[in-house]
Amino acid sequence: MNKKVLLKSALQILADLGLPKAQQNERSALSLLALLNLQPKRNWSQAESPLMGITPIMDWIRDHYDKDYAPNTRETIRRQTMHQFVDAGLAVYNPDNPTRPVNSPAAVYQIETSALDLLRRFGTTTWKSNLSAYLAKSVTLAARYANVREQNLVPVQIAPGKMIKLSPGEHSELIREIIQSFAPRFAPGAVLIYAGDTGEKWGYFEEPLLAKLGVGVETHGKMPDVVLHYPDRNWLLLIESVTSHGPVDGKRHAELAKLFAKSRAGLVYVTAFPNRSTMSRYLGEIAWETEVWVADAPSHLIHFNGSRFLGPYSTAEY
Repeated sequence: MNKKVLLKSALQILADLGLPKAQQNERSALSLLALLNLQPKRNWSQAESPLMGITPIMDWIRDHYDKDYAPNTRETIRRQTMHQFVDAGLAVYNPDNPTRPVNSPAAVYQIETSALDLLRRFGTTTWKSNLSAYLAKSVTLAARYANVREQNLVPVQIAPGKMIKLSPGEHSELIREIIQSFAPRFAPGAVLIYAGDTGEKWGYFEEPLLAKLGVGVETHGKMPDVVLHYPDRNWLLLIESVTSHGPVDGKRHAELAKLFAKSRAGLVYVTAFPNRSTMSRYLGEIAWETEVWVADAPSHLIHFNGSRFLGPYSTAEY
């Protein structure tokens, strides 16, 4: 089949499968063809199921269908096409490693087995009957894969009897340690206002509470990974969870100071690392007048604050 026929067929399939109108477009149709490795001149019966990440999908589309998406389209394909494919049970996310972090460059998608069997029958006399059978069980199928994803989420207790769940990965594991280990030690009674999530950027957000403290946020992209309010001192703790990049350096300190400039609570800047070996890679970048916490030594803080904490320690304090 030629390119136009395959593209038109892919659009028809998306409609037949009941994908939302927002996904019945060229971008999603081309992404579907990429996941099936349906190059021009191939037939639907020759559909395959390779593991493919977003960038390889974009490269495949460029190489085989002459559509060159700009690099900044990557997030659009991920959020506006692949998310919906996964939610519909049409594709599976990280089938080779379900615990892979959401923001991992190794993240991949694959056409689900039942969907592949169905799509190989497109254009045949059995298409409609097979489509009806597939649709009858597709809700169950999507729910099953949703349950698998749910099982791999990172549970975080933010208050007695209150839990949230974050996307899997080291970053979320460190956020859990910040909330469950750092906060009780250094800000007992603190209230969680915000916890970012690599999968869903607004993982948890008590926007009204932040507004009461004088801060209105319009763009979540600038938020720190964790924001805690410590009522006893009336402090806002702005905490970055660093597993691969992003300590509170001079530039980040200035960004956060600007974002929270109207805060009626005092601002405390904290960088959290999973261990000291990770911290060692960023020592030269950490801003003065900030704090550093390391999860594998949870009872200690490192103060980048000059002479404020200079003084002797008794032997019992070591």
